[in-house]
Amino acid sequence: MTTKKLQVATVGGGCFWCTEAVFQEIKGVEKVVSGYSGGNVPGKPTYREVCSGLTGHAEVVQVTFDANVISYEDILVIFMTTHDPTTLNRQGADRGTQYRSVIYYHDDTQKKTANTVINELSKYYEDPIVTEVSEVQTFYEAEQEHQDYYRNNQQQGYCSFVITPKLVKLRKLHADKLKSA
Repeated sequence: MTTKKLQVATVGGGCFWCTEAVFQEIKGVEKVVSGYSGGNVPGKPTYREVCSGLTGHAEVVQVTFDANVISYEDILVIFMTTHDPTTLNRQGADRGTQYRSVIYYHDDTQKKTANTVINELSKYYEDPIVTEVSEVQTFYEAEQEHQDYYRNNQQQGYCSFVITPKLVKLRKLHADKLKSA
């Protein structure tokens, strides 16, 4: 039996409910936690404070994954192809710096991989990729009602109209990476 090689990726691609739902379906992903990072105010922020756009934080997820099952590069490719990395501070109707596309790297290898993935994928987008690549700062776990949001609220309008289509796209583009595949 192979020992797990757990690693952490921290990414933000708009609303964390969407990004969380995507990664919960990926083979090798052990845990996905919604939260906030990248801000400039001391102390743990609240959802309301982050939504104000005044904290500098982005809505992000921390993805704990087994690198023996899925690579960090694959995690980033899935991330970059399940949101629009070409829109600055916006995903769909969600607007503000808290919805920016961002990869927070945990070490120099992740930084190099992030830049490589962005460069490789840029040829597939008509507009330039604006995804920020920055060193991870403090990660603050979001309030409990934001964890497992899609699983707990699938009938809610935002879930039906925004998250479900992202999951359809995920299943089409990355069928071989799904837990159910």
